[in-house]
Amino acid sequence: MSNTLLIVSAAVFAAVVPFTGVARTPWWRRFFDKFKRDAAVLPPAVTNEAGWTLIHCDDPDAFREWLGRDEEGLPYKDGEEPSLGSHLLVELYGCDQDALKLERSVGCAMREAADASLATVVAESFHEFKPYGVSGAVIIQESHYTIHTWPEHGYAAVDLFYCGGTVHVHKAVDVLIERFKPTRLKFLVVRRGIQSEVGRS
Repeated sequence: MSNTLLIVSAAVFAAVVPFTGVARTPWWRRFFDKFKRDAAVLPPAVTNEAGWTLIHCDDPDAFREWLGRDEEGLPYKDGEEPSLGSHLLVELYGCDQDALKLERSVGCAMREAADASLATVVAESFHEFKPYGVSGAVIIQESHYTIHTWPEHGYAAVDLFYCGGTVHVHKAVDVLIERFKPTRLKFLVVRRGIQSEVGRS
């Protein structure tokens, strides 16, 4: 009886679907697609090691979503100790090599990232090496943004270090992704000046 009911239900569903416009996506595919979407917004992992708080993530979509939750700096997890600043290290792999070669283009991207994040720019300095590579810094009132590029490897190492509650660092990350076009990213946040460490005599 139950087998007959199952077959009849499947036949009715197959007959109704074309008329209702419902996609014929298997239930298990819908389930796993939903699971993948939910998993993508899980926050990065947080570890505490010898007075250092480290936050790491290899999924750029999940990391940007997490960053965007707090418009006034990196969001703190429950139980996480306050710090004077946050240091976001970004590894950009598979970048557009031409975008990493010239002092002018790298400097412009970093300045644009600082402006987009509403950081207050105080000074900037960049140097182009021969045969390749650019190093530089944008000094901001809230600390600094730095970069070093390896165009021959399509790789750039970026540090976004800031304090205060006014920097929208996720917007800086978006600019860098747009300008350098990496195929893969990794992120690590180090909390700098953790309250209990600063308070030690």
